[in-house]
Amino acid sequence: MSTIPWDSVSGIRTVELTVANNNIVKDIKVPNVRSEQSHTSTVEREWGLTIVKQYIFKRRYEVYISSWVNGLLKVVDTTVRDGQQSLFATRMKTDDILPILEKMDDVGFYGMEAWGGATFDSCIRYLNEDPWERLRKIKRSLKKTKVVMLLRGKNIVGYRHYSDDVVEAFIKRSFENGVDVFRIFDALNDTANLGRAIKIARDVGAEVHGDVVYTVSPIHTVDHFIDVAKQIAEFGVDAIRIKDMAGLLAPRAAYDIVRGIKKETGLPVALHCHYTCGLASLSYIRGIEAGAEFIDTALFPFAFGASQPAIETVYEALRGSGLLAHLNLEHINEAADYFEDVREKYRGYASEATDRIDPRALRHQIPGGMLSNLVVQLKEYNALSKMDAVLAEVPEVRRDLGYPPLVTPMSQIVGTQAVMNVITGKRYGMITKELETYVRGHYGKPPGTISRILLEKVAPAPPPKLPTLADIPDSAKIRFKKEEDALTYLLFPQLAMAFFKGEIRKIEPEEGQGKRKEVKWFKVKIGGEEIEVKIEGQD
Repeated sequence: MSTIPWDSVSGIRTVELTVANNNIVKDIKVPNVRSEQSHTSTVEREWGLTIVKQYIFKRRYEVYISSWVNGLLKVVDTTVRDGQQSLFATRMKTDDILPILEKMDDVGFYGMEAWGGATFDSCIRYLNEDPWERLRKIKRSLKKTKVVMLLRGKNIVGYRHYSDDVVEAFIKRSFENGVDVFRIFDALNDTANLGRAIKIARDVGAEVHGDVVYTVSPIHTVDHFIDVAKQIAEFGVDAIRIKDMAGLLAPRAAYDIVRGIKKETGLPVALHCHYTCGLASLSYIRGIEAGAEFIDTALFPFAFGASQPAIETVYEALRGSGLLAHLNLEHINEAADYFEDVREKYRGYASEATDRIDPRALRHQIPGGMLSNLVVQLKEYNALSKMDAVLAEVPEVRRDLGYPPLVTPMSQIVGTQAVMNVITGKRYGMITKELETYVRGHYGKPPGTISRILLEKVAPAPPPKLPTLADIPDSAKIRFKKEEDALTYLLFPQLAMAFFKGEIRKIEPEEGQGKRKEVKWFKVKIGGEEIEVKIEGQD
């Protein structure tokens, strides 16, 4: 519960507004407003609509109330999903998330991005945790704040396309287990890869935000992004989100794109920017001026660098505007203090490359999550000295692929190929299987033209068979304890089986401080032959 001064928004002298939670506004008292008699009303707000349920003596009070409620800036907190993914390689345990959720539930956030992205497989791979159980626990702790997940369209939370029956089952199970808002994107902005997932999410009753993936290249213009948003709007989404995963969105571009999307679609617009290049807060302000209704922020211990702007900084920048007057700053500070201690536990996964502002990202365009995991991998093999060479190679590979945005799975495909080029000393001397799949068009329509060199190296081939629920072998089914296990298996078969058998060793944060772990194997293709390459770290 918090009391909010009305005069910061409307200019009226005294109005006390008690906010019970993010969806319900109660007990509005209007004492001595412009010499009028005091009146009390109860207002219930659902899905951004204000319904006056008791009589208000002067009709203009209803207008003031509606204007105030609809003018609030909706904030989605990313601390436990994209914040930790960008800064600490997605290594945060569920037990370090749950204790503070009740406090965060009272902040007034519109939603908390808590699931999806890399958190799904990282829960299993590094923490020996069931991601479905994490979702259920988080949902039980959040009574007022929406649970938000990031969904990779046909890729779901994996790194390849899946059949429609798998997409449908995953979305339905995610909704049943606690997801309220699905943010759905396609790495290539190929909207043909979005329609099915958006329809299913809408049909189950979830809120759906369609993502326009932002990047910079000779072919990515303001008009291009507005056109993508118009195509997404036709699927019936509730909002359009600009997903700036590498922190490349400049303030002027933010203003122009937000204004253009609102003009052409009439939908609410959300901004998701990483701080990698130092532009994010400036772009938020300009985007808000253009009419953006949503922003993504993190608590400051998990903010800045390759993550999002800190809510504390944005709150101060907008102080007096009334846009964030519904947030409880005291609870924000308490939650930030908690995560300051948590951050210390995972400092072994942090690095200068992800913690600092680095304008070089304007050249290599590597997003925070990819950069964070790349740093950890290079640490494991004492190969951080290769970082500059890899960063320089990334834009070359990206150009040859027709300028795909560097977001999962394209960030992994481009990054891995860049690493291979640097290791071998010969560009495309070894080509990954995933890059071949992309060149053949099996991930979707490339934004631009693929280089002739790659087209000549990669022979045409039929699209790979998409995994379906019918493909699950009986040897796997006997390991399942719940229906969600079938989806986990289809997304990550070998990892899931190891998890079901109890063969994954949980790595404590203290053990992750730069120590080398297991040998890595990469599948690559030389000529027409696929081989496995073993890369071992040095002690």
